[in-house]
Formats: sequence, structure tokens, C-alpha cells
Amino acid sequence: MKFLTFIAIVALIWLVGLFAFADRVRGFTPAAEPARADAIVALTGPSAERVNAAIRLLEQDKGARVLISGVNREVRRQELRALTPGSNKLFNCCVDLGFEAEDTIGNAQEIAAWADAKGYDSLIVVTSDYHMPRALTEIRAAAPGLELTPYAVETPSLDDSGWWRAAVTARRMTLEYMKYLAALGRALIGNVRGEAAAAAPDAPVEGAA
Repeated sequence: MKFLTFIAIVALIWLVGLFAFADRVRGFTPAAEPARADAIVALTGPSAERVNAAIRLLEQDKGARVLISGVNREVRRQELRALTPGSNKLFNCCVDLGFEAEDTIGNAQEIAAWADAKGYDSLIVVTSDYHMPRALTEIRAAAPGLELTPYAVETPSLDDSGWWRAAVTARRMTLEYMKYLAALGRALIGNVRGEAAAAAPDAPVEGAA
């Protein structure tokens, strides 16, 4: 009986967390006008609107450069340029393409390495609304010192407060919530390991008196 009660409590907490997560996702849009940052990053996905939004922010001088992270290795720069708004001059001078990332963890690592190489301290992060919580979590884990400003692209089907009534939207929100919980778990484990390593005494130097 106690075990069933425990399961019921865990399920209730999970369900409350899901709806809180959904409210957070819906709260990301419409995106507020961001303050200027050092640069802008866009995480590629099912919609070209993520990249288009990042390029528009670049045109508005919201950052010095744009990194498009997770570009398909078979896509050529000229092909991507043909699909994005803005001037050729701006795209050619100030847009970098990242081809290494294959998932959100890879995006975070690619973004962290790019920001470190460029000496950037603040970034505007562009991705879909439902993807934003997980993207921010992974980037912060990969680069704790970066200041991140979310700029979410709206997913119209998830804007309805009754998202849970349709199988497609309920599945998308639930799946993303589970991925987000996994990202939080990895970040927590990473923090604990980091704190443990920092607290550990230095190894004795061999031969020291």
C-alpha cells in the first residue's frame, strides 16, 4: 500500500511538473525585444524560422556575429544563404556555420567552444519555444560563465492552453519535458562532481617532506 501511495505521489509531482513546464514554454513567446549581446546563436531544427529570426536580430545589431549550430554537413553555405533573409554582405561577413552538433548536447558544446574562441561573454539564444528550457540548461552546463538571453520562436500548435487535449501536441510537450528532466539531471550530476573535485584536497607531492 505504501509503495502504491509513493508511486501515486511521484506521478502527481511529475504531472504538476509537466504543466508547469508547458506554462514556461508558452511564456517564452511572444519573445521580448532583447538587449544587445556579444553575439547570437541559433540551434537548427525542424523550422527555418530559428535561423531567420537569428539573422533578423543580426540585422538589428543585437549582436556582432551569428553562429548557426547543427547545420547538416551536406548543406553548403551558398545553399543555406539562399534560404535566409538579409544581405549577402552581412551573411558573408558575420555568420558562422557549425557542422559538428547532432543533438542539443552537441549544440551546447559547439556554442561553448565558439563563444570561448571568440571571447564572448553574452549570447542571445534562438530556438523553438518548447526547446528553449533544455537548450538553456545544456548551454549553461557546457559554459557556466556565459550570460544567456532567450529569444524563442513560437510553435503555433503549442500556444493553445488546451495543448494536452490533442495527441500530437501532448506527445511533443511530454517528450520534451522528459528530455528536459534528463538535461537537468545531467547538469545536477555535473555540478555535484565539480563541487566534489573542487573540495578534494590536493594530492600529496611525491617526495615532499
